[in-house]
Amino acid sequence: MFSNFRKRYIGDKGFYMAVIALIIPMIVQQGITQFVNLLDNVMVGRLGTNPMSGVAIVNQLIFIFNLTIFGGLSGASIFGAQFYGKGDERGLRHSFRFRLLFGLGVTALGLAVFLFFGDQLFHLYLNKENSSPADIAATLGYAREYLLIMLWGLFPFMVMQVYSSALKDMRETFSPMMASVISISVNLVLNYLLIFGSLGFPKMGVRGAALATVIARYVEMLYLVVYATRRKKKFTFLQGAFKSMRVPLPLVKKITITGTPLLLNETLWSMGTAMINMCYATRGLTAVAATNITGTANNLFSIIMMTMGNAIGIMAGQLLGANDIEGAKDTVRKVMFFSVSCCVVTGGLLVVCAPFIPYIYNTEEAVRQIAAQTLIICGCFQPVHAFVNCAYFTIRSGGKTFITFLFDCAFTWVVCLPIAYSLSHFTALSVVWVFFFVMSADIIKVVIGAFMLKSGIWAKNVVNDTAA
Repeated sequence: MFSNFRKRYIGDKGFYMAVIALIIPMIVQQGITQFVNLLDNVMVGRLGTNPMSGVAIVNQLIFIFNLTIFGGLSGASIFGAQFYGKGDERGLRHSFRFRLLFGLGVTALGLAVFLFFGDQLFHLYLNKENSSPADIAATLGYAREYLLIMLWGLFPFMVMQVYSSALKDMRETFSPMMASVISISVNLVLNYLLIFGSLGFPKMGVRGAALATVIARYVEMLYLVVYATRRKKKFTFLQGAFKSMRVPLPLVKKITITGTPLLLNETLWSMGTAMINMCYATRGLTAVAATNITGTANNLFSIIMMTMGNAIGIMAGQLLGANDIEGAKDTVRKVMFFSVSCCVVTGGLLVVCAPFIPYIYNTEEAVRQIAAQTLIICGCFQPVHAFVNCAYFTIRSGGKTFITFLFDCAFTWVVCLPIAYSLSHFTALSVVWVFFFVMSADIIKVVIGAFMLKSGIWAKNVVNDTAA
C-alpha cells in the first residue's frame, strides 16, 4: 500500500531537484519581498496606529489594481508557457505584446479611479460608531497623502509585471528575483531615511514610505527591462517585439476568451477580499490595524505555498503544451503533496510565533491581541490554503479559466463575503470570530478542488490549434 502511495504522490530525487530549482529563485524573491514588507509595515507602525491604518487602507485598494494586472497577464501567460513548451517564438512574442497593451489600458483606468473616487473608497473602511472623529480624520489625511504619491508607481509596476511574467514563462526566474532583491533593498534603505528623517534626510512620515516605494519600483522596472533587452539572443521573443504592436486577431480572441474569466476572477476576488476587510473594519480602526499586521506577517509565512502554486502552473502548462497529459497529472499530484506537507511545517511555525509578532509594532495592546489570535488561525489553516492554491493553479494551467473563476472569485462573493457581512453586521461577534468563520469556508473549496482534480477535466492543450 505504501509503495503505491509513494509512487503516486512522492517523486524521485530528480523530480524534487527540478521543483526546487524552479521555486528557489521565487522563494528568495518572495521571501525578501515579504520580509521587507514586514519591516516597512513595522516602520510605518512606529508612527502610530492612525498612520498605519491609513497606509493599510490605501494598500488594500492598490491591491485591487495589482491583482487586476496579474489577472489580465495570467491569461496571456497560459499561452506563453505553452508556446514556449511548443517552441513557438512568434506566439510568445505576440503574447508579450498583448500583455503590454492590456497593462497600459488598466493603468490608465486605475489612475482615473483613484484620482476621482479615492475619498469615497477610503470612507468605506472608516466606521464612525467604533472610532472617534479625530482618529477617522487623521487616518483619512494619512491615506490621502500616501495615495497621491503611490499613484506614480502604478506604471513601473505594470511594466515590471509584463516583463517578469514573460520571462517566467520561459522558466527564467533568476532575473525577476534579482530585480526584486535590488528594488526592495532600495525600498528598505529609503524607508529608513525618509520615514524618520535619518542621516539628514527630511522626515516625511507616510509620504516618505510612499516615495520610497515608488522609487524602488522604477529601479526594479529599469533593471528588468535593461537585463532582458541586452539578452535578446536568449529572449528571442523580444527581437522585433516593438517594431509593431500588432497581435493576430485569432490569438487576441483566444487569449480574451481564455483570459477574461481570469481577469474577472482576480479583479472581483481582490474586490471581494477588500469588502471582507471592510466588514472587519466595522469593529473599528483597531480591527483595521490588527488585520493589517496579520496580513503582512501571514504573507511572510505563506511564501512556499504561493511559489508551489506558481511552480504547478509553469510545470503543468509546459507539459500540457508538449502534449504530455499524463506527465502533467503526475507532476500536479506530487507537487501538491509536497506543498501541503511543507505548509504543515510553516503553519506550525506561524502558530508558535503568532503571540510574539505583534509586539514588534508600536501599537495598542488591543490591536496586538487581535493580531496574535488571527495569526494563529492563519497558521492552522495554512495546509488547507496550500491545497486550494495548488488546485487553482492546476485548473488554470489547462485553460479552464471559467472553472477557476467559479472556484475562486464566485466562491468569495457567494460564500465568504456573505459570511463576513452577516456576522459583522447582524451579530456582536468579535472580529476574531468573524475572521475564523470566513477562513473556515475554504474547507468547502478543498472538497470542490479535489473533485475537479480527480476528474481530470483541467488537463488540456490550448495551443495546438492556435494561430500565432
